[in-house]
Amino acid sequence: MECLASFSSDPFDKPPCRGCSSYLTEPYVKCAECGPPPFLLCLQCFTRGFEYKKHQSDHTYEIMTSDFPVLDPNWTAQEEMSLLEAVMDCGFGNWQDVANQMCTKSKEECEKHYMKHFINNPLFASTLLNLKQAEEAQQHETAIPFHSADDPPRPTFDSLLSRDMAGYMPARADFVEEFDNYAEWDLRDIDFVEDDSDILHALKIAVVDIYHSRLKERQRRKKIIRDHGLINLRKFQILERRYPKEVQDLYETMRRFARILGPMEHDKFIESHALEFELRREIKRLQEYRAAGITNFCSARTYDHLKKSRDEERLKRTMLSEVLQYIQDSSACQQWLSRQADIDSGLTPTVPVPSTTGRRSAPPLNLTGLPGTEKLNEKEKELCQMVRLVPGAYLEYKAALVNECNKQGGLRLAQARALIKIDVNKTRKIYDFLIREGYITKA
Repeated sequence: MECLASFSSDPFDKPPCRGCSSYLTEPYVKCAECGPPPFLLCLQCFTRGFEYKKHQSDHTYEIMTSDFPVLDPNWTAQEEMSLLEAVMDCGFGNWQDVANQMCTKSKEECEKHYMKHFINNPLFASTLLNLKQAEEAQQHETAIPFHSADDPPRPTFDSLLSRDMAGYMPARADFVEEFDNYAEWDLRDIDFVEDDSDILHALKIAVVDIYHSRLKERQRRKKIIRDHGLINLRKFQILERRYPKEVQDLYETMRRFARILGPMEHDKFIESHALEFELRREIKRLQEYRAAGITNFCSARTYDHLKKSRDEERLKRTMLSEVLQYIQDSSACQQWLSRQADIDSGLTPTVPVPSTTGRRSAPPLNLTGLPGTEKLNEKEKELCQMVRLVPGAYLEYKAALVNECNKQGGLRLAQARALIKIDVNKTRKIYDFLIREGYITKA
């Protein structure tokens, strides 16, 4: 039985004979019953009937040689391997050097054989094409917008993009400040000495085990960030904007479950919810058509056109009521008309200048039915009505100012304006109210 030898032409790359320890040259003999590792003998030891431990001279054997054709009747398997090694060493196109290294074939024979069987072979071309098509099909099936092999951006240190990436250093795959950044501090004073008691030694071992668990948690978090492509935050946000607003909120809520699911499963989970949202919206639209007595899509298009016209008329009536509100103030009326003219012409509306000629102030905000109203006391309700601020926004601003005041030990008006970033007059009223009621203290 003849088999292709698995060694190169270099004799030092071949294993020694188990009988005489000399380097094997083809052909040689391999025992079919002993191994692994393979039991190899040269022809001289095989003819002497060499036996060693479990190997007996009557065992079945295989003759290892590469002196048989594979692709061309005039080329042996050994010559095929020598040609590939010579092309790898000398480079493609250096056929004279390839022929000199092979010694058994001419320059023209090497070039013709290599181009025919390794470059222009239709069998190899079809195999590569099938592999490429299979890879593309696999990429189309996946829903992952990011891959762990993506090369993240390399921003300069302390730039805006670097801060967005939480100080990530791509060349080191580390952050400037790691999770549990001071975990190593518990080990800095630990020193194992021979005269430690058993309890003290066990305590030090326990501290080291705790440190290892904290390192595992750090690596687990970095793996989640890398696998889900969360390093490049801006790219992630751009891809996230593909979804409707409701699905984006779901994406934000479900992001905490990414550590449980893999990247493919998590993105398929989000995609399925996006599809569900689209189906529900389409079902709701069809139910609206059915409630209106519409049974075909031609009538549905007419219905949508009329509905759009009704919405525009309703908007005009709302605009008319706004005009009537300012009709008694000629200056405010002129400003409103100018602003609407700018909007109609596609220009950015000009900022209205407050009137100093007795302009009537806006009516207090009606808090009935607004979320968060039940969390306010009477004074806070009065503030929200006069400032015309919804209770939910007021509660967020209040929490932000109180937390900042507790951190700094006091708060200035400039700091409050930089923190909540709304109209400066409203900020002053909220700041004065919180100072007056004792929620915060002035710095």
